[in-house]
Amino acid sequence: MDSVRTMMAGYSRAAVDFLLPPRCAVCGTRILEHGHLCAPCWGGLKPIAAPFCIGCGMPFEYGGDMEGDGMRCGACLANPPDFDWARAAVQYDELGKRLVLTLKHGGEGAAVPVLARMMASRLHEFAGTLDLLMPVPLHPRRLFRRRFNQSQLLAAEIGRLSGVPHDAFSLVRRKATPSQGPLSRKARATNVAGAFAVTDAGKAAIAGKSIVLVDDVLTTGATAGACARILKRAGARSVGVLAFARVSQPFQ
Repeated sequence: MDSVRTMMAGYSRAAVDFLLPPRCAVCGTRILEHGHLCAPCWGGLKPIAAPFCIGCGMPFEYGGDMEGDGMRCGACLANPPDFDWARAAVQYDELGKRLVLTLKHGGEGAAVPVLARMMASRLHEFAGTLDLLMPVPLHPRRLFRRRFNQSQLLAAEIGRLSGVPHDAFSLVRRKATPSQGPLSRKARATNVAGAFAVTDAGKAAIAGKSIVLVDDVLTTGATAGACARILKRAGARSVGVLAFARVSQPFQ
């Protein structure tokens, strides 16, 4: 019976691949399997590796003789973020941005598997210490227009890969805010002030837990910081941030 199921699954995959051939999530080139990138696009990404700031995940421009352990950037030393740590898979350059836009506006989630795999690999250093993955929520009106929350899709897949449970309901966005894109650092922080809340039912799920906020892009950290403050007030033991892409230049 198992061999029959395996054979039928193989036929089903072949039929899907014939009708919807696997394509690179960035450029659309035909590839061998769904949920991957072609070799040129894969090679064009810029993974974030040590040395980087352990506070906000910002890569340092020059490593030199630095080992990359325990270092914080000047901004985090002067004004520590509300979250305990941040990690990102790649720099937000041209290819990173295209992948994020595909995720947000592609509509079919084709980019989720490849992004989630790269993000999940950044959790290895925290193995065994994490309790809950939590996507940064969208306001209901924006969720209705977009039809999905890309951060929730990522959190669910990262949870499947890592074994860490995900909770998409305890943290909510109660205030609709303008897009953060054109705003300055200070305006971003003001924009998201008071935008998030923990539900009454969610307080028990959050209390004493080590939580990882999941988002697609980390820029100034204003949104993640606003979420972290609310989660800690609700009793979270610690709050980290996991993003696919990190804006790697000081934000003007």
